[in-house]
Formats: sequence, structure tokens, C-alpha cells
Amino acid sequence: MTLYSYCLPYDDGAAPNPFWGVCTLAICKPRIRLSATIGDWVVGMGSVNSPIGDISDKVVYAMRVTQKMTMEDYDWFTRSKLPRKIPLMRSADPRKHCGDSIYDFSVPTPLLRPSVHGEGNRSTDLSGGFVLLSTHFFYFGDKPVALPNALLGIVKQGQGHRSQSNAPYVADFVRWIHGLGYPPATLIGDPQLWSQLDLQASCGPCAVGRKQEAEADLAEPDDLLRHPC
Repeated sequence: MTLYSYCLPYDDGAAPNPFWGVCTLAICKPRIRLSATIGDWVVGMGSVNSPIGDISDKVVYAMRVTQKMTMEDYDWFTRSKLPRKIPLMRSADPRKHCGDSIYDFSVPTPLLRPSVHGEGNRSTDLSGGFVLLSTHFFYFGDKPVALPNALLGIVKQGQGHRSQSNAPYVADFVRWIHGLGYPPATLIGDPQLWSQLDLQASCGPCAVGRKQEAEADLAEPDDLLRHPC
């Protein structure tokens, strides 16, 4: 079992998308989507510069991967099983606005659906190849939970992610997250950026920021620290 941890600077409900009973990571973090396997944990840490303050020692979400599929299979899966994950930008429901099944694979070259990402994100989105799905997750959003001192070693700020260096903390993290007392597939808070988003338009700054973060994620080795996010 591997525990992946990274800084989540753009918590808008799209990456991860924790709605409709399944937490999905379909865009952003291409290297984690490529390498994580069923049974691994993915943990999004808060940002120094989050809209709710410095939450760099707090967990925004944690998901145990329970399913992994190609992006093309995810498109077909959402069409038949989870259509509400397909973005509907004109919806007043922010959960539908932030849908993460943003590529239509019914044609040879996938079409980008109107969504929180633009064409500038295509290369990094598709380079991840896979989508991670979880029915065993905890999403805290704007109510992040502080890690105990003994687990601060998994904190990741800046670009990239931690994985192998988290090995000493995996068992203790799993005990801690379950010890909080929340049942799996629980949403405790809302995405941090919801109060700032125009739900009738794409999140341009988020899309640009996620592209830059994904490019750095692809280019850098694990555990390499850079500037705070």
C-alpha cells in the first residue's frame, strides 16, 4: 500500500470530485493517476494560500482507491452509471458545474466538453491516462482536519507529490483517518472555492493553475519541494 500526498491549491469540486457517492480524480495529478493502484491512499493537503487561510497542515480529502480505469472507460462509465459526473456548466447546482468527466471519447480524437478546463489543459489531463475512483473516502473541503504531530511528515507543499517517503506513516494515517469517526463516503464540508466561483463560467485561474501544477508534476521526481502553493 502506498500513500500519495500532495498540496491541493485549487479546491473547487472538480479535482477531486467528491460527489454522487464516488470520489474521483480524473483531471490534475497525472503522475498519481498513472501510478496509484487499487488499495493505495491519495491525500490532498491544504495550501498555505487557501481562501480560508493557511491550512498547510490540514487534510482536505483522503481517498482509498477502490477502482481504476482508463479515461476512455470512465467516459463510458459516467454515461451509463454516473451521468451527473458529466459537467453541465449552465446548471445552478455547483456539483454538476464541476463535473470531471470532461472528455468525450465517442470520436477518434476526444472532444473536450464545456467544463472547468480548457484546451490548454488537454495535454496534461490526457497524459494521466487513468481515473482513480473511491467509494471509501473522506472529503473535508472548507472544514479541513489538522494532522496530529506524528503524521506531519506526510505534509506536502509546493508542486509534485510524496509517495515512497510516506511509507513509515501509512498504517498510522489509516488508523487516524478512520479514528475520526466519520463513515466512508462522507462529505464534511464544501469546496473552498465555491464561494468565489461564477458558476456560469469556467474557472479560468483554476484551469491555468492546474495546468502549471500538472506540468511540474510530470517533470519532477517525487518529494522534490518547490515554492509554496
